[in-house]
Amino acid sequence: MRIDLHTHSTASDGTDTPAELVRAAASAGLDVVALTDHDTVGGYAEAIAALPAGLTLVTGAELSCRLDGVGMHLLAYLFDPEEPELSRERELVRDDRTPRAQAMVAKLRALGVDITWEQVARIAGAGSVGRPHIATAMVELGVVPTVSDAFTADWLADGGRAYAGKHELDPFEAIRLVKAAGGVTVFAHPAAVKRGTCVPESAVAALAAAGLDGIEVDHMDHDTATRARLRGLAADLGLLTTGSSDYHGSRKTCGLGEYTTDPEIYGEITRRATGAFPVPGAGGDARA
Repeated sequence: MRIDLHTHSTASDGTDTPAELVRAAASAGLDVVALTDHDTVGGYAEAIAALPAGLTLVTGAELSCRLDGVGMHLLAYLFDPEEPELSRERELVRDDRTPRAQAMVAKLRALGVDITWEQVARIAGAGSVGRPHIATAMVELGVVPTVSDAFTADWLADGGRAYAGKHELDPFEAIRLVKAAGGVTVFAHPAAVKRGTCVPESAVAALAAAGLDGIEVDHMDHDTATRARLRGLAADLGLLTTGSSDYHGSRKTCGLGEYTTDPEIYGEITRRATGAFPVPGAGGDARA
């Protein structure tokens, strides 16, 4: 089985619609794909309706969190999307995304970048607006060569010249909320230092004690030595280890299935989840 547990669609900051994403996942030879848009479940219905036969969809979300002033992301899988307390927190984060993005546009303009809110809104479309949309606008303007090059201290990285904060969850509270909604939690790309300051690995033990299920080890932002270190940390703490592409369509270079999760780990995630079940494809809408 080939299992990719971290992807994004146009419901947040990916470039594929949810339907395009699941069709692309099937074409890439995946057996299981998780849809984990930022702080939203808005892509679920379209993805399920288009799900090809032979592909299983894991519903999820990537939750925006902050611990001691440092941003981190928590992947939540197979939670009840209607659970009111978690739904309310996701809505608070989403509602703060637009004023936060507008503040970053204003900071970029003050730095001499000829960016406009209209340009960013066009790129985001109906998705939940975020830094990758602003970075894409910067690429369009020739300010940076790639989206990744916008995530530096000069521009959009945490604490960068054009960075602005938003409402984010305390990760301990996020773990509690996801667990209460029947879901499973995995710390996304915990050592992605190229994105900015990371939560110290010493904090992972406290998160594990609070109910964290796993950490994402095999990821494009982790080199070989980092992956080995994270595997050791997970073994010491009894955490699951996952691998994922963090696919964003054409917005990032990583392709679907470039990193994958062991089937036994996937099986354990599904066994722990009580809020929702993986959705097997029934043929879906085959339109391109």
